[in-house]
Amino acid sequence: METAATGLTFRDATDADIDALVALIESAYRGDDSRVGWTTEADILEGQRTDPEGVLAVIKSPDGRLLTVEREGVLVACCQLEHRGDHAYFGMFAVSPQQQGGGLGKVIIAEAERAAREMWGVTEMHMTVISVRDDLIAWYERRGYRRTGRMTPFPYGDERFGVPQRADLQFELLVKELA
Repeated sequence: METAATGLTFRDATDADIDALVALIESAYRGDDSRVGWTTEADILEGQRTDPEGVLAVIKSPDGRLLTVEREGVLVACCQLEHRGDHAYFGMFAVSPQQQGGGLGKVIIAEAERAAREMWGVTEMHMTVISVRDDLIAWYERRGYRRTGRMTPFPYGDERFGVPQRADLQFELLVKELA
């Protein structure tokens, strides 16, 4: 789907997108490249954020989809949507560091919420965010998400999710009611 107002094209990811998606996600969260944007996790996690197998699993999931977002044929963002009964889960959200700060994230999350309502008739969107990411949580709160205080442990020792640089990492569930 293309939105004329933004010049963005939203489409489901395919196997052919895997390498570009892994590169995009890694650039948004890890290493020096991620420091160009504001979503970096480089100070709290080293190592990888995802890998080709993780991206492929999201693409192939029967209950979800991985949306790619392109501008003039160039991949600029992605996000995961997964149907989980009465709600949808929003994850694997990445915006190219060079594209951050210009309102692109707001457009993408609004489209993801609209798509989840339309596809599955859900009334809530859920996501998990590393609880020490105050700036990121505040951004989501400005989009209508609320903190629940419900925490799940960070998978320490599983380097598929990164190498923690501190001992207090956990995920907090954020929830938004969808109109």
